[in-house]
Amino acid sequence: MAEPITVMVVDDHSVVRQGVRAFLETCPDIAVVAEAASGEEAVRLAARHAPDVALMDLVMPGMDGIEATRAVKRISPRTQIIVLTSYHEDEHIFPAIRAGAISYLLKDIAPESLADAIRKAARGEAMLHPRVAARLIQELHAAREPSPSPTAPAPFAELTERELEVLRLIAQGMSNAAIAGQLVISERTVKSHVSNILSKLHLSDRTQAAVFAWQKGLMSDPPPDEH
Repeated sequence: MAEPITVMVVDDHSVVRQGVRAFLETCPDIAVVAEAASGEEAVRLAARHAPDVALMDLVMPGMDGIEATRAVKRISPRTQIIVLTSYHEDEHIFPAIRAGAISYLLKDIAPESLADAIRKAARGEAMLHPRVAARLIQELHAAREPSPSPTAPAPFAELTERELEVLRLIAQGMSNAAIAGQLVISERTVKSHVSNILSKLHLSDRTQAAVFAWQKGLMSDPPPDEH
């Protein structure tokens, strides 16, 4: 008999984790080896267990699911990430896929379909909620004739105007709190923008983002010398 597919469940709501575990424990070919209540805990447990599949919530306090997906894929490349969330907006879908998720499902999924998605992910096959699949197809069609933003150099064409604002302030050395104050938005929103920026530019941290912004001409003047 083949070894069961090992799964880590990542969600900040214990009821969700317990419900998913209870169902998956009825599947003889699937074994839940870890539960994480945060992105940080998910990364630690991925390093310890290297599960075949991780079910990843997106909106969690601290490290969110997009950052956690990126970090888990770095620390355990063999782990396939299935996003399991209540959100189907573009600001969640595209960063999650770029961060390394193989599948994107909504929490209204039938339990049997979730088990099937886990089996597919373990084989390297994707499964997308119909709404998500439709958005990805629309985006691919639109990408056939890209139209770079006239306000930014080509390397930044994927960023929204708000993300460009945030990146410019990062490049000026401002913290998330300072950026939130400047743009009159919450720190949580700033954090989400930073995560999206790193994902779209394929960078690992805000320092790299700042350097990239200066190098690629987003900032009009060279950065000030440090003394």
